[in-house]
Amino acid sequence: MPTYRIKDAADLLGVSADTVRRWAESGRVATTTDPSGRQAIDGAVLARFAEDLAKDAAQLPPGDIAAASVRNRFTGLVTRVVRDTVMAQVEIQSGPHRVVSLMSREAADELGLEPGVLAVAAVKATNVSVEIPRSH
Repeated sequence: MPTYRIKDAADLLGVSADTVRRWAESGRVATTTDPSGRQAIDGAVLARFAEDLAKDAAQLPPGDIAAASVRNRFTGLVTRVVRDTVMAQVEIQSGPHRVVSLMSREAADELGLEPGVLAVAAVKATNVSVEIPRSH
């Protein structure tokens, strides 16, 4: 299972590293130590925490939308993968946004998708593609 350094977790959650450190110190999010001895967060723990934050944010009234893009890329954490014999449903939490993609099971398996994996949902019209960044 991947782990994320505090700064990387903060970037994924859309907050400062200091905020994540305070959450860790208060016990709001559990941390571990990465192979280099730095404080980190397990990918699955971070995925669940991102979902909880999104639920809190979803309770806020939506702001006015000034403009929209036809194509968007949402970097986030895989929070859930449901596989059957042919298809897979993949959920990604990107800040307050939950993105769901339907793909072949083979594609999900080849990408190694599981909760806690860093992924990018590329959205155009009604199609959602999932990409794995090269750096992770």
